[in-house]
Amino acid sequence: MNRFLFLHAACIFVLAVMLCLSSQVMASEKLSAEKAGTINEPTGRIAFVRDGSVWVMNHRGQDQMLVCDATNADGRLSWAPDGKRIVFTRSGTLELRAPDMLGGKHKVYDLFIAFIDSAKTGNTFWWYRLTKDLGSRNPEWTAGGEILFTRDMNANMADATLPNYQVCLMDPDDGNTVILRKDWANMPEFFMMPSMNSIGDIAFAHFYDNKPQGIAILPRAKFMTSLDSVKVQSQKLPNAVSPAWSPDNQWIAYVSNSLTEPGIYITTPNLEENYLVFEPPPATYLYTIAPSFSPDSKWLTFATTDGSIWICDITGQNSRRLSGPGLDASPAWSKPPIEK
Repeated sequence: MNRFLFLHAACIFVLAVMLCLSSQVMASEKLSAEKAGTINEPTGRIAFVRDGSVWVMNHRGQDQMLVCDATNADGRLSWAPDGKRIVFTRSGTLELRAPDMLGGKHKVYDLFIAFIDSAKTGNTFWWYRLTKDLGSRNPEWTAGGEILFTRDMNANMADATLPNYQVCLMDPDDGNTVILRKDWANMPEFFMMPSMNSIGDIAFAHFYDNKPQGIAILPRAKFMTSLDSVKVQSQKLPNAVSPAWSPDNQWIAYVSNSLTEPGIYITTPNLEENYLVFEPPPATYLYTIAPSFSPDSKWLTFATTDGSIWICDITGQNSRRLSGPGLDASPAWSKPPIEK
């Protein structure tokens, strides 16, 4: 009997190891050239943050131009569909020193717009402020001309013990803003880092129990779907954060913050197929800021924490560093040309 138990335990152990190895192989699978389709040289321009200011370069890392000398740009950027404006985030600090010597501090954020045409004339000190709530960040300019972003509803509360992250949509022309969850004041969970495709499906990072759980997708018109349904989705891809839709709506790129399998991945809209695009080199780490697709949906740009900007095609081939190591972060590819 003891021998049987030993053999049984040994078989279970071997099976577990095989499943683990199989899982790692599957997680590291790359998209085939057949499924990816024709991949040409990329086009378009890439905006990025360098030492707190907004810059632009071409897809080869050349023709670099300072657009906005903000000095405190921080986090995701996004181009307007017209290619003439860039929405970005600036950060600051809110600090509390209470009479009883207790207190603390946290970062605060607001959204701004930089103008390419102003930079071309040499005016790099011009920008336009979009929000004044101190909690707005992670902006994405949608194909329909709105700006999707995360807002911390508690950001301007000096004594707030926890944030309350919600997904919002703004019309940049009149500033009208909508919070997509009507029950936001009583939500025990957070939706943040949103990205919307051209038909209104919103991918976002789902946080609860004070940590990221994965990504989920809800149609804009059904954003009040039950939290239980969202949990079912977000458990499919544990450790996935910072989603970004491809312009052709075929893929969602994301960052895996797994300690064992970090990298840039792409997944299908049903979150069932997952492919590794880029695994950071040894001793190099990825920023947990959404990757950005090229206008033709065949390439991705992203940054590593050594201050470098990279591009790589969706099959995981042809990765190359465009800048750094240095002080660069948060690259965002320009949108596809507007059809006339």
